Amino acid sequence: MKRREFIAGLGGAAAWPVVARGQQSERTRRVGVLMSAAIETDQRAGVAVFVEGLHQLGWVDGRDVQIEVRWAGGNREQARKDAEELVALPADVIMVWGQLGLEVLLRATRSVPIVFGGVADPVGSGFIDSLARPGGNATGFTVFEYALSAKWVELLKQIAPSVTRIAVLRDPEITAGIGQFAVIQSVAPSIGVDVSVINMRDARQIEQDITRFANSANGGLILTGSPLAVVHHDLIVALATQHKLPAIYF
Repeated sequence: MKRREFIAGLGGAAAWPVVARGQQSERTRRVGVLMSAAIETDQRAGVAVFVEGLHQLGWVDGRDVQIEVRWAGGNREQARKDAEELVALPADVIMVWGQLGLEVLLRATRSVPIVFGGVADPVGSGFIDSLARPGGNATGFTVFEYALSAKWVELLKQIAPSVTRIAVLRDPEITAGIGQFAVIQSVAPSIGVDVSVINMRDARQIEQDITRFANSANGGLILTGSPLAVVHHDLIVALATQHKLPAIYF
């Protein structure tokens, strides 16, 4: 599906306010919102801006549009349940923030229009066909492409030339975790470093793995982007400081 056709498929989203003024007696549009990033305070601020944006376009929650918000955080099972619930309502369109939320939504529906934000390299992740022509039922905004991950290795080597080993912290349960590590792994030999992976699952395991890695010399850390990276960032920064490990954070 071309982007223009996608937008038309939203029911003419840009024209909804005009239509609504004359046809509010027909039915209320339902907009689903799935927030799957990890910091809820930031997400709530984002939803407030989203609701205000709709208001400025003439759409008032509870009058001519019903906004259904779900807060999944970084919890995969909760995100899956929320996605299925929003699809079943049914929602006319779903706005989603975060890689995890988009993944589970695309498993739940290939027909409900989805607008996403906060997603790393949606083309490389397989969510859309291309930036110019997304195809399918999803379109939106990307935060960065996987190629940027190569720059993290170069930057770490520049600030700490003695580094010969890099531990890459990632969430293996999301496509972005796999993609970011793959790029880092591919460029590491040309920069003269060996890479290993630390799969982020819980705080205890992260602490054990970083401490074990720090027992050998010339090590550094790269924290890739994911909801779990946000959840555990204070711990990871503290451990990097404690063990004197130079680190790059997404």
